[in-house]
Order: sequence, then structure tokens, then C-alpha cells
Amino acid sequence: MNAPQSSVVILGGGPGGYEAALVAAHLGAAVTVVDRDGVGGAAVLTDCVPSKTLISTADFMSQFETASDLGVHLEDNEGDEVSDSVAELAAVNRRILALAAAQSRDIGARLAGDGVTVLPGAGRLVGTGEVLATLADGSTRTLTADVVLIATGATPRVVPTAQPDGERILTWQQIYTLAELPEHLVVVGSGVTGAELAQAYLGLGSRVTLVSSRDRVLPGEDADAASVIEDVFRKRGMDVLGRSRMASVSRTDSGVVVRLEDGREVEGSHALLAVGSVPQTTGIGLEDVGVRVSASGHVVVDKVSRTSVRGVYAAGDCTGVLPLASVAAMQGRIAMAHALGDAVAPLNLRAVSANIFTDPEIATVGFSQKDLDEGTVDATSVMLPLSTNPRAKMQGITDGFVKLFARKGGGTVVGGVVVAPRASELIYPVTLAVQHGLTVDQLAGTFTVYPSLSGSVAEAARQLHQRD
Repeated sequence: MNAPQSSVVILGGGPGGYEAALVAAHLGAAVTVVDRDGVGGAAVLTDCVPSKTLISTADFMSQFETASDLGVHLEDNEGDEVSDSVAELAAVNRRILALAAAQSRDIGARLAGDGVTVLPGAGRLVGTGEVLATLADGSTRTLTADVVLIATGATPRVVPTAQPDGERILTWQQIYTLAELPEHLVVVGSGVTGAELAQAYLGLGSRVTLVSSRDRVLPGEDADAASVIEDVFRKRGMDVLGRSRMASVSRTDSGVVVRLEDGREVEGSHALLAVGSVPQTTGIGLEDVGVRVSASGHVVVDKVSRTSVRGVYAAGDCTGVLPLASVAAMQGRIAMAHALGDAVAPLNLRAVSANIFTDPEIATVGFSQKDLDEGTVDATSVMLPLSTNPRAKMQGITDGFVKLFARKGGGTVVGGVVVAPRASELIYPVTLAVQHGLTVDQLAGTFTVYPSLSGSVAEAARQLHQRD
């Protein structure tokens, strides 16, 4: 006799939710996703896909700046040299939003094709294995489930003294309604989101001031990498204010004023708030059923995405494990495999590759330089500047490097940093090495194309060769 079909209810249709839904459907479960904002979630509709599309547009424009260094210039039909390229922000944003909507539709079609039911609305746990869904049309449905996955994501953090209005004072989710390029954009916050969008608008043609409360931009990243990026910011004309904590942001007759705690004021046409995010975990019944939540509001999970309540799992930014779409998706897949009895390996954060989409990009995996300096891992490192790489010279690349970390003794690759154009692609061989425990000799002994930027990965590995 066949076993009864398991039922799964997922709150949230972002990467953690929809990837979990696909796995659960493949494993034979009846799956319902209750989604409020549109499948794909913030990652597709208001965060990763839109921001990276905006950044790609700015990157394309930056190619015009380096063309003259390569002996190339543009001319109009009269033979006159063209000196300026212009971004029409309304058109740029229309393309961004259309691309995001198309990606959401593709995900929705995939879910439907695999038999997943998507209910537009909001869900709330009302008992163990019981979800009350309030649908977009105002009706309600009670759903019972063997497994519930919380994947409700996070939302931009706002503070009482800097309230976004969607016109001049904006969160990163509101910038795609702008019809004109900000004349002077003041970006508050120098973490990943702030740094990425500050450089994007700089590349599109805005004057940009970046307000950083820390000693340097990207304070959570490799210090060598962050220094390269801050130098690039300044060389390209960005005004970077270090050790400058925002006190308030308010409107003026013609724009905004950002007041700093030391009394200084920065006036601009627009302000972009990038001061972190908060999990969307309130009002969904977690406390009512006993799901443990941290002081920051994140759902507490283990390495297979279980919460403190049997049959309830969580994935993505609402867990605070690592705010990456790839991690959210992996958490969701792991949760369903574990819940439905499939083979599963616990989440391994040491093998997570991450990327910051500045120009140049910063990609990392495994142990960090800080781990080495603090003795967390007994390893040695080498750093090669890209300026000596022949392909980099051909492409006019002057900023960036490859850094590898290898365990002393056996030479196992335990981490790395790449700062380069398309570092998100170059980190892949390093990630493979970390994931599968390859040695520097195995990495160095693998053929690379000549000339190529990836040749610097192999060269760094060769320099880490350890003789017996």
C-alpha cells in the first residue's frame, strides 16, 4: 500500500520558498506557497535582480571611460568625437522592472508546471501544522500541513529620524520609481548594498556622497579588498565620509539634508538609506506555536533548517544565517530534503561563495584573512595583484588581486578572495577547491587558458606549493 502524500505549506515565495517548493514537489509532496509580494520575493522583484541589472548598466557605461586608454573613441556621424554618454534613468528603470517581472513569471510558471499551488496573500501559523492564509481578495483559508517552512525574508531597516518617503528619501527597494537621475545622491551606509548602489549611481552620472560610520567602506569584508574599492571610489570622484554616523535625514525645499552626529550637514538632491534590514517575522504566529526567535527577531534554526518546533522549518533572510539568495535557496532545499526523508547534508557555510557587485567585484569563499590573523585556522596566504596578469593588461584592468589561503602542512585550499571584474565567475574554481578539499598543487596542476584572469588563481596556488 502506498504511503499517504505529505503536505507542505510554505510562507513566502522568495529563493528560500520557491526552491524548497520545487524540491518538495519533486519528492512527491503536495505543496502550497502562500506569497504576499510575488514569487521570487525581494531577491527578484526589489533587490538582487533589479540592483544587479542597474549595476550592469553602470558597468556598461564605464567601458566608455576606459575606451580611450585602449586607443578607442566614439564619433558621431559628422566625425566629431563623442565625449559623454548619458543614462536615461526612466528607461533604465523600466527595463529593470520588466526584467524582474519576467523572472518572477518564469519562476511562477516553473512552480505551476511542477504542480505547486501558489496562493497570493499572507499566512499565519495558528497551530502546529496549521496555517491561516488571508488571501488577496480578502477571503481566508485554513491549510493543514505535515511540514511548514517559514521563508518570509527581510525588509529595509528604517529609523525614526530618517523616514523614507519614496520621493527624495529612499530605501533600496524604492529607487526604481525614479524618473530622473539624482543630481547628488547621499548614500547612508557603506555595507554591501550601500557600496554597490553608490557606485552604480556614480557610474550612471550622479554626484555621490557615501556616508560611512566605520573607518572604511565594506567593514565586514577583507580589508585589502575594501581598501581597493574605497580607492576606486575616490579616484572616480565619489566623496567618501568615513567615521561619519548619520543622526537624521530630512527634506528641504530642493532636496534633502543628512545631519551627522558630529554636527556636520550634507545636502543633496536625494538620500538612499542602506542601514541594514530587519526580518519579517512579526505577526505570523511564531510565538503562538512556540517557535524560538532571537532578540533581533530572526527565526533560530539548526544546520538542517529546523526550528524549535517539530515540523516547522525556516530558510532565508528571516533566519539571519547569511543574507544571500544562494544560502536561502540552499536552506530551503535542505529543509525539504530533511523533512521528507531524502538524503541531506547540513549547511556548510565555509563553502559559501559570496560576491559584492562593485566595480571591480569582490568575491570570497571559505576562511578569511581575519580568521588567519586571529588563529582560527593554521594557514598561509599569498596575494597576487592583477596588474601583472597579461589578460588584465590587455583589458586595461589596473585594480584588483587574487588571494588564496592554504592550510599549513597538507596545502589544502581553505579560502580565497578575488577582486576583479567578474570576480563572481573567477571565484568558482576556488570554491570547488574549498568544497572538495583540493590542495594548492591540485589547483596549480590544472590547465588554465593563456592569457586569462584565471591564470592568476593557478599562479597563486603555485606560489603556495609546500615542499616536504
